Parts: sequence; structure tokens; C-alpha cells
Amino acid sequence: MKRKLFNIPVLAIAIALTTGSCVKDYVDPGRATEDQLIADVKGLTGAAAGLQRSYSVDRTNLYNRVTASGFLAGELFLLNQGNTAEYQLSVGGDELDGRNTLLAGLWSRSNKIIRDADLIIASAGNLSDQSVASAIVAYTTIFKALAIGDLAMFWEQIPNGNGEEVTFIPRKEGYVRAIAAIDEALAGIDANPISSAFLSTIPAGIDIPNTLKALKARYALFAEDYDLALAAAEAVDLTKPSTFNYDALAQNPIFSQVTSTNNIWQPIDDSLGLPEGLQPDADDQRIPFYLDINEEIAPRFRVGGFGDALDRAWPVYLPGEMTLIKAEAYARKASPDYVNALLELNKVVTKTPAEDAFGVGAGLSPLESLSPEGLLAAIYKHKSIELFMSGLRLEDSRRMGRPQEERKRNFVNYPFAERDQNPNTPEDPAF
Repeated sequence: MKRKLFNIPVLAIAIALTTGSCVKDYVDPGRATEDQLIADVKGLTGAAAGLQRSYSVDRTNLYNRVTASGFLAGELFLLNQGNTAEYQLSVGGDELDGRNTLLAGLWSRSNKIIRDADLIIASAGNLSDQSVASAIVAYTTIFKALAIGDLAMFWEQIPNGNGEEVTFIPRKEGYVRAIAAIDEALAGIDANPISSAFLSTIPAGIDIPNTLKALKARYALFAEDYDLALAAAEAVDLTKPSTFNYDALAQNPIFSQVTSTNNIWQPIDDSLGLPEGLQPDADDQRIPFYLDINEEIAPRFRVGGFGDALDRAWPVYLPGEMTLIKAEAYARKASPDYVNALLELNKVVTKTPAEDAFGVGAGLSPLESLSPEGLLAAIYKHKSIELFMSGLRLEDSRRMGRPQEERKRNFVNYPFAERDQNPNTPEDPAF
């Protein structure tokens, strides 16, 4: 049965969005209760599918993550200062405070996805069919983990759950919690495999087991647990892509918001915002993939790659990300293995577009032996190119100790709406 895109009824609680704090109270006496809406398989499946739309369509987490990281780590160029939130991100520093609506949206949407995911996961435990229950939990956990990860990439501390006057935990603990949720989901589908019947009821594109393993590898690396990151990345089948799929009704958000309007931002140039010494080689085949270069019409450099059409699928992760996670993990674990780190790095450096599931390939000659410092710099360089405009560069730049002048902020301020309602909101970062 062909799977449809985003046309499954969405849980009523997913309709109401707030740009306020992580305090949630979505009670409407004229509607069914949440428990009634997700008391059966159909309701739970619709609610889970609603999380995917909440994460990946319009100006939601995917757009906000790509835009915020892109400006703060130097990937993007602002076209119109009338786009106030994007303008503040493009300037950074003190210009970027708790007023920023894009970051406030990322904050509130992430917290709501986590809250709704917890409700769905808890309710799935009441189903009699354990294969369906495990599938719903696994699929839902993808968006819970992504939302936790998005918070942890931009804020120094994140909410310790939902509710009034919620307390906060360090961001790295957030990554650890995301990994724990992923482990529970993986254990569930190992015991009760996902049925093809369930897959026919959710949007096409997501490979659930591989996506969970890939996110585990990503967040283990971000948590600096290199052995775990290495093992998780090794478990991902790189031949099985996992994507957010789009169509005319649910359009690719980078295309609909940026590419088609040419009025918000575009890629900075063919340096991809990297400093001298780390900029792409002239014959790197990833440049014509990610950039639409026009010598006659301004701006010269425009979005290509995964934002070039309204129905272009957006990868949840790239195969090259997993390979580069292994390279960094080998190089940074307690007993570094620089030989295998260089071997993994060269898999990305030499990979041709035809050898990649998404057509992302540098097609360059292999790198020769490097010093430990040079190896890490090369890993950062090629990850920045391979994952251009993925929304991950800010985290990579900060974690890998790149000079502060390469970032416009290390972390962002807490939204005023959170601070105004929650006395436990931490102090804002110095930079």
C-alpha cells in the first residue's frame, strides 16, 4: 500500500501551538480529551504522524534549526533586513536576545513535541498489540529525540520536563536523555518488530530503526561519548536513506520559505563560510551539489542541494555524517586511533556522487598522514562541507574548539516568554 504524505488526522493537542514557556495547558471543554483522542491505534498513529509535520513543515524546527545554526556559524547571507528574526541572527552578539521570534518558536515547538511525544509513548503502553505499540513508540521517539537535540544545540540548559516552574538540566544531560529514549525504542522494536501494515499508515520516507541508530550516534558524539558514538554509527545501514518527504501540500520548508521567495537568506558563497585553510577545494563536487551558482543574476550563490524544489526530500541524516562521526570518535576517544580516523575521513573525501545514496560526494584524492590537530581540522572541514546547511555546524564548531570569531554566538538567550513565566529560567550566556 502506498504511503501518503501528512494527510493522517493529527492529534488535537498538536494543533494548538504556543510561543510561550514550556508550561502547557491545552484544555478545551468543547473537545474530546487527550485520553479519548489517543485511546486507540488510529488516534495514536495520527498523533505520531502529526509530530512529523510539526517538526518538518513550514517555519518549524527544521527551518529554524537550519536558519539559526546557519547564521550563527557563518553559512548564510541575509537578503532582507525586514526579516527581523533572521536579521538578529545574522548580526548575533548582543543583538540576539530573548525577543527573537525564530528562537522562541524553536523553543516552544521543541518543548511541545517532547510533551506530546511523552503522552503518545505512555498511551501506546496500553495497546494490546505489542508490535503496533513498539512501532508507535519507536516512530514517536525519533521526533522526541530530535526536539531534545535541537534544544541542547542552542541553549546551555534545557527544561527538565514540562509543567509549571519546571527546573533545568545541563544540555549534555539532554543528549543523554535522548539516547536513553532511543535505547528504549530500539529494545522495543527488537522484541516486537515493526510491521509493514504500520509503515503504510505513516508518512513515507523514514527508516525507523536506522534513524534511531543514526540519532544515537549523533547525540553520543555531541555528548562526547566517543566509544558509544562509534558503536552506534557502525550499526547504521548507510544504503538505506531516511527522509522527510514533501509534496505540493506539505512543501519542503527551505524551498517554500527561502528558495522560492529569494527574500530571506541564501548561502554566503562558495567558501561555505569556512575560514581560509578550511575552504572547499576548487574541484570539490559537493559545491555544485549544494550551490546553484548563477553568474548573471544576483545573488550569485543560491540554495541548491536539498532545498531546490518544493517536493525535494530532506535527509534526516546523511551517510557521510555517520562516517565522519566515526572519524571524529576514533580521533578523540581516550586512546585515539588516528589510523582509522584518517581511513574513515578519506571515505568521505574520495566518495563520488554516484557512490552516495543522496548524490553527495567530494570526489577528491585521499588525504595523506596528518598531525592530530590537522586531522581534527580536516574532519571539521569536511563535515562542514558534507553537511552544509544541515543545522549542525554551530554544535560542531563549538564542540571542536574552533576560534570564537567563527561564531556569532556560542549559545542563545532564553526566550522572554519563558523567563517571564518561569523563575527557574537560568541566566543568559555571556556570548
